[in-house]
Amino acid sequence: MSNCNSWRSLIMRALNHNRALAYSRYLQLATIRPDGRPANRTVVFRGFVNQTDQLKFITDVRSQKIEHLIYNSWGEACWYFPQTREQFRLLGKLVVVDRNCEDLAFNQIRQSTWQELSDNARIQFNWAEPGKMRTEASVFATELCDQSTPLDNFSLLLLQPIEVDVLELRGEPQNRYRYVYLDNGWLREEINP
Repeated sequence: MSNCNSWRSLIMRALNHNRALAYSRYLQLATIRPDGRPANRTVVFRGFVNQTDQLKFITDVRSQKIEHLIYNSWGEACWYFPQTREQFRLLGKLVVVDRNCEDLAFNQIRQSTWQELSDNARIQFNWAEPGKMRTEASVFATELCDQSTPLDNFSLLLLQPIEVDVLELRGEPQNRYRYVYLDNGWLREEINP
């Protein structure tokens, strides 16, 4: 085992090599429901938080995934890149950064992420409550939102990995690595595919 965190550079390389595919920024995120059953959904990768290993996603504070985090803050993301045939599984704790967050740095990241969104993405945070019975179409807001101030329903969802499993599906045999975060940094080990 060696001390490194090259899994992040591997993801950045995979994103670069798969950039022609619009869906290369989509990954699956699994959480645990209050009744213990798994819940899985597709989210959009919005970058890493500054120079950290935290992955950034956006979500509506009224969504079920936020409800799940009250029960259990663990999550796992699974990300597949078809051009390079690489799979990343990232296990870690999920943190919500909403309008009530008292951390000034996280609030700034929330604000700048809001400003980076398209108008269509911002409008969705003004829609009827996600996951509830369908309301009539007129209830779904279509007017533009203020680009400078996030709506109350807008939040960041941050994944802080503690274990990353990387599988390179090309080659015979295939390559697989496990990165584990310990108190003194990331440890990498080569494991069987």
